[in-house]
Amino acid sequence: MKAVTVRELRNDPSTALREARTDPVIVLDRDRPEAVLIHLSDDSLLGEPGIRLAIATALYRSESLSLGRAAEISRLPVADFMRHVSQLGIPVIRGDAATLKEDIETFAQWEKASSRPTPAR
Repeated sequence: MKAVTVRELRNDPSTALREARTDPVIVLDRDRPEAVLIHLSDDSLLGEPGIRLAIATALYRSESLSLGRAAEISRLPVADFMRHVSQLGIPVIRGDAATLKEDIETFAQWEKASSRPTPAR
C-alpha cells in the first residue's frame, strides 16, 4: 500500500492515480489518514457483490452521474436501475413540472425526427 500527502495529491494527481492501479493509495493530511484511492479497474473490489451497484447508486443520488451512466456502471439495464433507485426513494425524474414538460417535448421532437425515413444518397 502506498501513501501520499494531500499536497502531493494536489500537485501531482496523475502519479497517485497511476499508483492506485496496482495498490490502494492512502491520502494523508498532517500524517493522519484522510482518504483511500482505489482504482476502479480493480476487479477484486468491483467484483464483490453489490459494490458496483452501491457506487453507481451513490453517484446517481449525488447527481454526479446520469441515469444511463449509473446503470452502465452498475451493469444493470436502465429499467432495472430505475426500479432499484425508486425502491430506495431516489427520484428517477428530477426537476419541477416545467422541466419535465420541456423534457417530454424535447423527447417527442427527437422521436418524431428520428422516425422519419432518411433520404437515399
